[in-house]
Amino acid sequence: MQSPSSTILRVSICIILVHLLIRYRLHFLPESVAVVSLGILMGAVIKIIEFKKLANWKEEEMFRPNMFFLLLLPPIIFESGYSLHKGNFFQNIGSITLFSVFGTAISAFVVGGGIYFLGQADVISKLNMTDSFAFGSLISAVDPVATIAIFNALHVDPVLNMLVFGESILNDAVSIVLTNTAEGLTRKNMSDVSGWQTFLQALGYFLKMFFGSAALGTLTGLISALVLKHIDLRKTPSLEFGMMIIFAYLPYGLAEGISLSGIMAILFSGIVMSHYTHHNLSPVTQILMQQTLRTVAFLCETCVFAFLGLSIFSFPHKFEISFVVWCIVLVLFGRAVNIFPLSYLLNFFRDHKITPKMMFIMWFSGLRGAIPYALSLHLDLEPMEKRQLIGTTTIIIVLFTILLLGGSTMPLIRLMDIEDAKARRRNKKDVNLSKTEKMGNTVESEHLSELTEEEYEAHYIRRQDLKGFLWLDVKYLNPFFTRRLTQEDLHHGRIQMKTLTNKWYEEVRQGPSGSEDEEQELL
Repeated sequence: MQSPSSTILRVSICIILVHLLIRYRLHFLPESVAVVSLGILMGAVIKIIEFKKLANWKEEEMFRPNMFFLLLLPPIIFESGYSLHKGNFFQNIGSITLFSVFGTAISAFVVGGGIYFLGQADVISKLNMTDSFAFGSLISAVDPVATIAIFNALHVDPVLNMLVFGESILNDAVSIVLTNTAEGLTRKNMSDVSGWQTFLQALGYFLKMFFGSAALGTLTGLISALVLKHIDLRKTPSLEFGMMIIFAYLPYGLAEGISLSGIMAILFSGIVMSHYTHHNLSPVTQILMQQTLRTVAFLCETCVFAFLGLSIFSFPHKFEISFVVWCIVLVLFGRAVNIFPLSYLLNFFRDHKITPKMMFIMWFSGLRGAIPYALSLHLDLEPMEKRQLIGTTTIIIVLFTILLLGGSTMPLIRLMDIEDAKARRRNKKDVNLSKTEKMGNTVESEHLSELTEEEYEAHYIRRQDLKGFLWLDVKYLNPFFTRRLTQEDLHHGRIQMKTLTNKWYEEVRQGPSGSEDEEQELL
């Protein structure tokens, strides 16, 4: 069994490391790269201690896939969906869906098909069709943390930033569903079924998992909005916050209970709760919800990246140089086949064009992270040598993209973004790849908005440039699912925030001794 104390110790060291990155303004180094590197170092130290027989930590560094999917991944995915309030996600839902669903499927088929045919040609180790597609699906999940850090550093157009952010978030859920689809086909006896029938079964299973899970998550989010709209818990933030936590994890449990994708359900629930439910909360709970989700997601991401570094020393490996090299080539090629044609296609319908330089940055920023690693451990492959080969190759690809591509992000920005770099130097602004500093120091003002009926009508309903889903949302959905506040509600909210702020300020001024006179004497 894994020792909780050792896990807590590792996370504490990682938190100190992230603090040092922020303290000494090492903004050019993404936190994921630093934490993975620290995990590798800690794993090496553990192995040295074991070799010297100073302690028996044989399984201390083992990563449990079930722990990842039950405890670590849901907060990360929910926080990602909950933070999608930046920009207009719903207005770009078509483009985001094209990148995340069709783009991820293209990448999975390119990688999986390439591995299968190379195996049949005896260039690499042979894998059957379903195992090849499972590996292609899991390795197609990109890391949204590094992706968004890159685009924030580039100061790209907000709409393009939303496209990439939405694609990278949905991509994780789609990749998990595709991998589960391949696993489901593996468990069945497909020997008497033709390739076309296999494809149709896989397509039907994917559509059921995707749309069924998305519908369940959306329904749960809408129910939470109605509950918190009609049950006024604003004057008791503790009850209000407790209700939000229950609704946050509820869709995951419901979806897994009826054999759907809990990750897909909790993602869409987070998106809907951010768009509707959040605005039915009191200002105190709004701030508390944002900071709590960010803190928990940060801890979960830190655990996963630390274990990713430790995994090099966790279990027996099977390393095949030709398999690793060809997989890296196929991963990069699959990402290119995904990004460039779809971007070119979208430019026919978009006012905000995706330039060739941005296409290249999008391709380069397709780093792999914790999800491919956990999915590779979750695959039930036989014989054990095949499972070890997939696990080892996945770890190498993840480390290759995080350390090499992630580490070369800053030189690429300097090389391809010369004019923007000069502008940043003139403004004395540093390029910052620290997600913790950028997300932790701010509370989004647009996510704390409280509008009365008259203010909402003036801001949105009278606008003439609304169309499509945005018009439907502003005209009917938003008024139905969110509360329009009265002047009394606004007054009470301001008093509540002012009271809490004054109480905190008085406690800080009094200090541990409880005396404000001593502070004046020191001054």
